[in-house]
Amino acid sequence: MDRGSNNRLNEATFARANANRLFDSQNNNRGGYNVGSSLYYYAGSTLQIEWTNQHSCNNPNSHCELVIQYMCGDFVRDGTTTNQIPYNKGSNSGTDDKNMKYGMHEGSDYYGKCYRRQRNKGLFTADQKLKKDSAIYTRQNPNGNRRGYECPEERDYYPYWHPTPWRDVVVMTNDPHRCEYYKNETENVKSRWSCLLDTNEIPNNKQDCDQKKGKWTESPAHGIPAPDCRETEFTRDNHLGNGLSGHPNTYNWKVPSFIHDKCVLRIRYNVSTDDYDPWRTTAANNEQKNNEGSLVDIYTRYKLTEEDGRNRGYKFEGNPAVEVFEDADFKLKLAMNTNQYGRVFQDRSHTFAIKRLIKILEDQTVHNLNVRGKRGNIVQVYPAVEYDFVPNTLEMATKELIHIQWTGSNTNPKEADGNGKAQTDRSNVVQLTSQVYPEGDSKTYAPGLVYGHYGNNYPIFLNQSQFLGLPSSDLKNLAYLGTMNKNDQSGGQLDDADPYFDLGLRNVTNTGTFHYMCTRNNDFSNRDQKGRIIVYPYSVTYHSLGWAGGSASVTEGTSSLSVPEGSFEKLQNLRLEEWSIQQGERKLRAKGQAISVGKEYASHFFVILPAERLTAKGKVFTVKMSLTMEDNDNIKMYRSNPATLSSWSKVDSHINGRTIQFQTNQGGAFVARTSSSNVILIVAIVLTFSMIIILITGTICYFRRRPEKLLSVKSKLTRMHKSTQNLI
Repeated sequence: MDRGSNNRLNEATFARANANRLFDSQNNNRGGYNVGSSLYYYAGSTLQIEWTNQHSCNNPNSHCELVIQYMCGDFVRDGTTTNQIPYNKGSNSGTDDKNMKYGMHEGSDYYGKCYRRQRNKGLFTADQKLKKDSAIYTRQNPNGNRRGYECPEERDYYPYWHPTPWRDVVVMTNDPHRCEYYKNETENVKSRWSCLLDTNEIPNNKQDCDQKKGKWTESPAHGIPAPDCRETEFTRDNHLGNGLSGHPNTYNWKVPSFIHDKCVLRIRYNVSTDDYDPWRTTAANNEQKNNEGSLVDIYTRYKLTEEDGRNRGYKFEGNPAVEVFEDADFKLKLAMNTNQYGRVFQDRSHTFAIKRLIKILEDQTVHNLNVRGKRGNIVQVYPAVEYDFVPNTLEMATKELIHIQWTGSNTNPKEADGNGKAQTDRSNVVQLTSQVYPEGDSKTYAPGLVYGHYGNNYPIFLNQSQFLGLPSSDLKNLAYLGTMNKNDQSGGQLDDADPYFDLGLRNVTNTGTFHYMCTRNNDFSNRDQKGRIIVYPYSVTYHSLGWAGGSASVTEGTSSLSVPEGSFEKLQNLRLEEWSIQQGERKLRAKGQAISVGKEYASHFFVILPAERLTAKGKVFTVKMSLTMEDNDNIKMYRSNPATLSSWSKVDSHINGRTIQFQTNQGGAFVARTSSSNVILIVAIVLTFSMIIILITGTICYFRRRPEKLLSVKSKLTRMHKSTQNLI
């Protein structure tokens, strides 16, 4: 996970020093992490992104979109000062793009065009009084304040209609019916237009551009696939915390092949009140009658006429006073700011790099393991979090790669609780001792409970550690962070180590469940910093698909599924596994089961979880699996519940070459088998034919040894023939 900055740099205070340094976050001053050494991620690797949002998503109380984007550039940087990068308005250009002490994301030319370009006057501005008509003035930014070189109009509206450096990763929305729109309108696939004109007032449309003798110019699309699009995860109002799972809501980003040393990640949270329809409210609703609020229909849903509604205060304006009861000459004042009803929050990471895997590893699956959180107790770090590993539970397969890396800071607030030298972050990794209680032993302990999970606080003796199958040198590096200074005065708290740690890529060879901890931060001041890595002998992947549909497959596997639009009524978080025949047999034996249908395996096992019904009524999705033998009319598909693997039922399917395809409305464990009934029929036919051959051969041998018997039979046949002729 790349940590959010919230405009922080290296200030040793709980509050950030400058909320205008790089971008407009709309967040409070205590959020964000201090800058550390730049992290890097390999193209194609999986990076888990997690967030919290204070206002609800996937909830009828508001409209919500979460948009994740990234950008890279030669002069993108964190900087070394908390001061904002200067901008010379007189020349309409910046003078410090290459002054590396200032942090910078977008460049001065980008902001200069926004500063001079006419704003979109078709947008709803409510009763806000925008000072001027350029694109730096919006309903949320009516005074035209500058934050870095960000364009306020682009920040507030998505998808934006002029060229930007931002590339879309995913759009998560309350309304998945809008996904087609987002996928078609994204700058990933659709070009943008702008007016090239050397003037202080740049038109924002072709007609005005042509009239002013400008050049209406097309900027090509980014030329990358459209972003993923799906429903948001549920969050409730006024809760800056975990989702329904008890963990932060997350998105697994497959890092793109955009190789660059200077990139930033951005998450935008667009939230709108449900008091009016944000998609159908435009500048036509800005007009006010006698300065009495915008022409937004607030009153109809309360069964009031426009006149009565306005007279009683039901109008969209700042802090209206509403008359709730007709027989009471008393009004209640609503705390309402119209530049926040329909609001955008955002955060951006510190800079990171995207690197290319060496050619021999390009097809390998790479998992990133990082550290989140910062020094301090839960009150001191909020709205950030205390230390934890990300992902907290990482699931992977043997022979897949893991990249363990993190960064901390030496400039945390002096008052922040923690171990070791004040102001310092440090993390390390050592394997925990074996659990005291067996996991999932339902005979001895209560069914369904897991005992001793993460429960120990002492590390295993290093020479006995089997952590991921890593060599002793790696285990020592993870534990001691590359330093074993006997003169260290910190009492084993790793003060002499660098706050940045990078183990590099490692191949995981040992299967099992590995619990591990950070020795320095595991206490009641910073809570426990522990994690778990589960390594299987087979591939496991997670995919979230909703109403908009999509496809998913097992990493490096041969099985996949395709979900048509509308098949899923809600977001389904799918877990996919692919077992070899031998692995499937072991799982069957472990449950005391055997497959009674069919004779031989014709495919691997494909597991789709949850095993329950996933689709809307009457809807299905398609599954494709590779066969381990040639096309055969005797191959059939079977399904069972992965929890029991006890009862197997046939699934209608058809075969095309070495692929078997079927449709289903539920998850489960699927495997192809040769049909036992056809095999029995074939065997019966073969046996019958063999018996006929044996009978004929035996008869010939009998008459050769006894020729007198053959003559007797011939005589009888002759008499029978004559008798038959006489009857005729």
